[in-house]
Amino acid sequence: MTDPKRLRLCFVVESGTDIRLVNELAERFDLTIIARGIPRGLPISQTPECSFTLELGPTSRGRFGTLVFLRLSRKRRFDVVLVQGYALAALGANLASRIGGAPSYMLICSPTERYYSCRPRGSADGMPFRSWEYLGLRTLARINGLLANHYVVISRHLEEVVRSHGTSAPVDVVPVYGVDSETFKPTSEPRNRIRERLGLPVNGSLMFFSSRIAPEKDSAALLRAFRMLLEEGREVWLLHRSGGFQRFLQDAEKAGVTERVIATDARHPLKGLALDYQASDLCVQASKEEGLGFSALEALACGTPVVAASVGGLRETVLDGQTGWTYPVGDAAALARCISAVLDNPHEAHRRAIAGRDLVLKQFEQATVFKRLELLFNESASNARSRFNRRAKRSGPVTSSQEWRSQG
Repeated sequence: MTDPKRLRLCFVVESGTDIRLVNELAERFDLTIIARGIPRGLPISQTPECSFTLELGPTSRGRFGTLVFLRLSRKRRFDVVLVQGYALAALGANLASRIGGAPSYMLICSPTERYYSCRPRGSADGMPFRSWEYLGLRTLARINGLLANHYVVISRHLEEVVRSHGTSAPVDVVPVYGVDSETFKPTSEPRNRIRERLGLPVNGSLMFFSSRIAPEKDSAALLRAFRMLLEEGREVWLLHRSGGFQRFLQDAEKAGVTERVIATDARHPLKGLALDYQASDLCVQASKEEGLGFSALEALACGTPVVAASVGGLRETVLDGQTGWTYPVGDAAALARCISAVLDNPHEAHRRAIAGRDLVLKQFEQATVFKRLELLFNESASNARSRFNRRAKRSGPVTSSQEWRSQG
């Protein structure tokens, strides 16, 4: 039964979402998720254990965007709509909001067109760059910018990205899904003992790379740097966990480093992932473009040193000389030097990692960021109720807030 004190939130998911975000939204709101069917994939990264309503839509982005518009432009069943990204589903939600639907927020976790521009040109393999698709993404971004009610972005970098779309809509920086500092935290257990429990090598240094395999994540530069370290005679291992681990192993074989690479499917983020950070000597975020970079934040929360490309939202969290080491995008030799600096200076690495954890606790603690989101949505729903009631006064009997809700 619906709790009248909880906002009715509709979360529109076009390209899959993380279980941590779903869990936190379901804890705070009466949650309905309208999700596009993902070919050979899942709309939610892991099996949810929380309570919410899931409505699965078609796999076609065009048909899904149409479904979102029709679904949200009917009677007001929701107090607030949160829609992922600024593509066709966002267009449907924004149009519905314009004609009387619930207030809509675009949740921006990644710079879609900038990620797309990282794709290889002139390649028929994998995910090639196509000019017409890129133009379509840019056009959708600008149209949604004109229609937008409100944006929620996870970094100042992404605020700049959406402002470049020409929008005048309000933009709030709220770094959902945050970091659970009780799960991701330092441990007094020796790294080698954790590795032994996990079946990882106990000798040598362990590097962790948890990014998905995609053009913008630049795993190629990481593998080149890793090979340089091995050629120097360093005893290092590279741990990778993601849904694209098989592709990563293929790339590692081409780079001639397979014997020192351990790659498996992604771990549940709340059931074992923290152990990988705690077992590692450092975490690498080797991106060509990045919205924020939660892998780096989770590592720092665990007290694990971070090396990251100086790009996008990573520049707001991994500060060279303060909370980590940074290097120019794509520069494998510079990346290898940064990794060597971490391994050769354990006390300095620890100092920077602890400073990074302090940053996470102050700015990215999960409970804090979701409380900010909850306050934002409550204010928006309250303003919508006030507008509705003012119109009701002019056109007929005044209705209470509860009556406004019940009309959905």
